[in-house]
Amino acid sequence: MAKRQKKEPKPPSQSWLTTYGDMITLMLCFFVMLYNPTEIDIVEVNQMIATLSGDPTSGGQSLSSGRLADLGNTINSMPSMEKGKSLGLAVKRAVSLFAPDVKSNRISITSDERGLVISLASDSFFAPGSATLDMEQARDSLLRLAQYFLAQEGLENRRFRIEGHTDNVAPDASKWPSNWELSTARATNVLHYLTDFGAEEHRFSVAGYADTQPKYSNDTPEGQAYNRRVDIIILDDGHF
Repeated sequence: MAKRQKKEPKPPSQSWLTTYGDMITLMLCFFVMLYNPTEIDIVEVNQMIATLSGDPTSGGQSLSSGRLADLGNTINSMPSMEKGKSLGLAVKRAVSLFAPDVKSNRISITSDERGLVISLASDSFFAPGSATLDMEQARDSLLRLAQYFLAQEGLENRRFRIEGHTDNVAPDASKWPSNWELSTARATNVLHYLTDFGAEEHRFSVAGYADTQPKYSNDTPEGQAYNRRVDIIILDDGHF
Protein backbone atom coordinates (compact mmCIF):
# COMPACT_ATOMS: atom_id res chain seq x y z
CA MET A 1 0.00 0.00 0.00
CA ALA A 2 1.39 3.36 -0.99
CA LYS A 3 2.13 5.85 1.80
CA ARG A 4 0.20 9.09 1.83
CA GLN A 5 2.31 12.13 1.20
CA LYS A 6 2.29 14.73 3.96
CA LYS A 7 0.71 17.99 2.91
CA GLU A 8 2.90 21.05 3.16
CA PRO A 9 1.57 23.52 5.76
CA LYS A 10 0.03 26.62 4.29
CA PRO A 11 1.97 29.83 4.85
CA PRO A 12 0.46 32.07 7.56
CA SER A 13 -2.08 34.59 6.34
CA GLN A 14 -0.86 38.17 5.95
CA SER A 15 -4.34 39.69 5.89
CA TRP A 16 -3.93 40.97 9.46
CA LEU A 17 -1.31 43.43 8.24
CA THR A 18 -4.00 45.46 6.50
CA THR A 19 -5.97 45.91 9.72
CA TYR A 20 -2.80 46.61 11.68
CA GLY A 21 -1.68 49.24 9.17
CA ASP A 22 -5.08 50.95 9.31
CA MET A 23 -4.93 51.05 13.10
CA ILE A 24 -1.44 52.59 13.14
CA THR A 25 -2.51 55.20 10.58
CA LEU A 26 -5.57 56.15 12.65
CA MET A 27 -3.46 56.45 15.81
CA LEU A 28 -0.97 58.66 13.98
CA CYS A 29 -3.77 60.92 12.77
CA PHE A 30 -5.21 61.07 16.29
CA PHE A 31 -1.93 62.21 17.88
CA VAL A 32 -1.28 64.71 15.07
CA MET A 33 -4.66 66.28 15.86
CA LEU A 34 -3.67 66.55 19.54
CA TYR A 35 -0.31 68.11 18.72
CA ASN A 36 -0.16 71.85 19.43
CA PRO A 37 3.09 73.47 18.21
CA THR A 38 2.46 76.61 20.28
CA GLU A 39 3.00 74.62 23.48
CA ILE A 40 6.57 73.63 22.62
CA ASP A 41 9.11 74.67 25.23
CA ILE A 42 11.65 76.35 22.97
CA VAL A 43 14.38 76.34 25.63
CA GLU A 44 14.05 72.59 26.25
CA VAL A 45 14.01 71.80 22.53
CA ASN A 46 17.19 73.81 21.95
CA GLN A 47 18.87 72.05 24.86
CA MET A 48 17.96 68.64 23.45
CA ILE A 49 19.23 69.58 20.00
CA ALA A 50 22.51 70.83 21.47
CA THR A 51 22.87 67.64 23.50
CA LEU A 52 22.31 65.37 20.51
CA SER A 53 24.73 67.38 18.37
CA GLY A 54 27.48 67.08 20.97
CA ASP A 55 27.72 70.79 21.77
CA PRO A 56 30.20 71.01 24.69
CA THR A 57 28.63 74.27 25.91
CA SER A 58 25.14 72.86 26.26
CA GLY A 59 25.62 71.49 29.77
CA GLY A 60 24.91 68.06 31.17
CA GLN A 61 21.50 67.31 29.73
CA SER A 62 20.24 63.73 29.90
CA LEU A 63 17.44 62.08 27.95
CA SER A 64 16.96 59.19 30.36
CA SER A 65 16.51 58.72 34.10
CA GLY A 66 19.73 58.27 36.03
CA ARG A 67 20.64 57.26 39.55
CA LEU A 68 19.49 60.57 40.97
CA ALA A 69 15.99 60.32 39.48
CA ASP A 70 14.41 59.85 42.91
CA LEU A 71 16.29 62.85 44.27
CA GLY A 72 15.10 64.86 41.29
CA ASN A 73 11.49 63.89 42.02
CA THR A 74 11.94 65.05 45.61
CA ILE A 75 13.40 68.39 44.52
CA ASN A 76 10.62 68.91 41.94
CA SER A 77 8.03 68.60 44.69
CA MET A 78 9.50 71.49 46.70
CA PRO A 79 7.49 74.77 46.86
CA SER A 80 10.13 76.78 44.99
CA MET A 81 9.99 74.32 42.09
CA GLU A 82 6.21 74.58 41.99
CA LYS A 83 6.55 78.35 41.52
CA GLY A 84 9.05 77.72 38.75
CA LYS A 85 6.59 75.38 37.05
CA SER A 86 3.85 78.03 37.16
CA LEU A 87 6.19 80.48 35.43
CA GLY A 88 7.00 77.79 32.87
CA LEU A 89 3.29 77.50 32.12
CA ALA A 90 3.19 81.28 31.76
CA VAL A 91 5.87 81.06 29.06
CA LYS A 92 3.78 78.60 27.05
CA ARG A 93 0.69 80.75 27.56
CA ALA A 94 2.57 83.84 26.33
CA VAL A 95 3.86 82.05 23.22
CA SER A 96 0.31 80.97 22.37
CA LEU A 97 -1.42 84.26 23.21
CA PHE A 98 1.03 86.53 21.39
CA ALA A 99 1.81 84.24 18.43
CA PRO A 100 0.64 86.80 15.79
CA ASP A 101 2.73 89.58 17.40
CA VAL A 102 5.79 87.35 17.67
CA LYS A 103 5.44 86.35 14.02
CA SER A 104 5.32 90.00 12.94
CA ASN A 105 8.29 90.91 15.24
CA ARG A 106 6.15 93.35 17.24
CA ILE A 107 6.69 91.32 20.42
CA SER A 108 9.46 88.95 21.50
CA ILE A 109 9.30 86.49 24.40
CA THR A 110 12.45 85.43 26.24
CA SER A 111 13.51 84.48 29.75
CA ASP A 112 16.58 85.32 31.80
CA GLU A 113 17.66 85.52 35.43
CA ARG A 114 14.99 88.17 36.09
CA GLY A 115 12.09 86.01 34.92
CA LEU A 116 9.85 85.97 31.84
CA VAL A 117 10.48 88.95 29.55
CA ILE A 118 7.89 90.21 27.05
CA SER A 119 9.54 92.85 24.86
CA LEU A 120 7.50 95.42 22.93
CA ALA A 121 9.27 96.68 19.83
CA SER A 122 9.40 100.44 20.30
CA ASP A 123 9.08 101.16 16.57
CA SER A 124 5.71 99.33 16.49
CA PHE A 125 4.25 101.05 19.56
CA PHE A 126 5.80 104.55 19.59
CA ALA A 127 6.65 107.16 16.99
CA PRO A 128 10.39 107.96 16.74
CA GLY A 129 11.50 110.15 19.64
CA SER A 130 8.03 110.03 21.23
CA ALA A 131 6.65 108.49 24.43
CA THR A 132 3.04 108.59 23.18
CA LEU A 133 1.70 105.14 22.42
CA ASP A 134 0.22 104.52 18.98
CA MET A 135 -3.01 103.05 20.32
CA GLU A 136 -4.23 101.97 16.89
CA GLN A 137 -1.27 99.59 16.81
CA ALA A 138 -0.93 98.87 20.53
CA ARG A 139 -4.49 98.56 21.88
CA ASP A 140 -5.11 94.90 21.07
CA SER A 141 -1.72 93.73 22.32
CA LEU A 142 -1.92 95.68 25.59
CA LEU A 143 -5.51 94.53 26.13
CA ARG A 144 -4.51 90.88 25.79
CA LEU A 145 -1.51 91.47 28.03
CA ALA A 146 -3.56 93.07 30.83
CA GLN A 147 -6.77 91.03 30.74
CA TYR A 148 -5.70 87.60 29.52
CA PHE A 149 -2.06 87.18 30.45
CA LEU A 150 -1.11 89.13 33.59
CA ALA A 151 -4.45 88.19 35.18
CA GLN A 152 -4.14 84.45 34.49
CA GLU A 153 -4.18 81.78 37.17
CA GLY A 154 -0.68 81.07 38.46
CA LEU A 155 0.52 84.69 38.40
CA GLU A 156 -1.59 85.90 41.33
CA ASN A 157 1.41 86.37 43.62
CA ARG A 158 3.84 87.60 40.99
CA ARG A 159 5.12 91.12 40.64
CA PHE A 160 5.87 92.86 37.36
CA ARG A 161 8.41 95.43 36.22
CA ILE A 162 8.24 97.62 33.11
CA GLU A 163 11.61 98.70 31.75
CA GLY A 164 12.14 101.30 29.04
CA HIS A 165 15.22 101.14 26.77
CA THR A 166 16.55 103.28 23.91
CA ASP A 167 19.36 103.17 21.36
CA ASN A 168 22.38 105.47 21.65
CA VAL A 169 20.96 108.25 19.48
CA ALA A 170 20.28 111.42 21.47
CA PRO A 171 16.61 112.51 21.38
CA ASP A 172 15.31 115.93 20.39
CA ALA A 173 16.61 118.15 23.19
CA SER A 174 13.53 120.38 22.98
CA LYS A 175 11.37 117.38 24.04
CA TRP A 176 13.64 115.21 26.15
CA PRO A 177 16.80 116.25 28.02
CA SER A 178 18.22 112.75 27.47
CA ASN A 179 17.32 109.15 26.72
CA TRP A 180 16.80 108.59 30.45
CA GLU A 181 13.64 110.67 30.46
CA LEU A 182 12.42 109.19 27.17
CA SER A 183 12.88 105.57 28.27
CA THR A 184 11.20 106.19 31.63
CA ALA A 185 8.26 108.02 30.05
CA ARG A 186 7.63 105.16 27.60
CA ALA A 187 7.64 102.59 30.41
CA THR A 188 5.30 104.77 32.51
CA ASN A 189 2.85 105.22 29.63
CA VAL A 190 2.72 101.45 29.06
CA LEU A 191 1.91 101.06 32.76
CA HIS A 192 -0.93 103.60 32.55
CA TYR A 193 -2.61 101.78 29.66
CA LEU A 194 -2.19 98.36 31.26
CA THR A 195 -3.88 99.61 34.44
CA ASP A 196 -6.62 101.27 32.35
CA PHE A 197 -7.26 97.82 30.85
CA GLY A 198 -7.58 96.19 34.26
CA ALA A 199 -4.04 95.33 35.48
CA GLU A 200 -3.39 95.91 39.20
CA GLU A 201 -1.14 98.95 39.53
CA HIS A 202 0.30 98.02 42.95
CA ARG A 203 1.98 94.93 41.46
CA PHE A 204 4.16 96.99 39.08
CA SER A 205 7.39 98.90 39.26
CA VAL A 206 8.82 101.09 36.48
CA ALA A 207 12.39 101.78 35.39
CA GLY A 208 14.14 103.59 32.54
CA TYR A 209 17.59 102.46 31.42
CA ALA A 210 18.21 104.76 28.41
CA ASP A 211 20.87 103.06 26.24
CA THR A 212 22.79 101.37 29.08
CA GLN A 213 21.43 97.84 28.50
CA PRO A 214 21.49 97.17 24.73
CA LYS A 215 20.58 93.71 23.44
CA TYR A 216 22.64 94.19 20.28
CA SER A 217 25.33 96.50 19.01
CA ASN A 218 24.22 100.05 18.27
CA ASP A 219 26.63 100.17 15.33
CA THR A 220 23.91 99.15 12.85
CA PRO A 221 20.34 100.41 12.27
CA GLU A 222 19.04 96.88 12.86
CA GLY A 223 20.79 96.68 16.21
CA GLN A 224 19.44 100.09 17.21
CA ALA A 225 15.92 99.01 16.29
CA TYR A 226 16.14 95.95 18.55
CA ASN A 227 17.55 98.06 21.39
CA ARG A 228 14.59 100.47 21.29
CA ARG A 229 12.10 98.48 23.34
CA VAL A 230 9.90 98.31 26.42
CA ASP A 231 10.21 95.12 28.49
CA ILE A 232 7.37 93.80 30.67
CA ILE A 233 8.98 91.36 33.10
CA ILE A 234 7.17 88.74 35.18
CA LEU A 235 9.70 88.74 37.99
CA ASP A 236 11.21 85.57 39.41
CA ASP A 237 11.17 85.12 43.17
CA GLY A 238 14.67 86.53 43.66
CA HIS A 239 13.86 89.85 41.92
CA PHE A 240 10.82 91.06 43.85
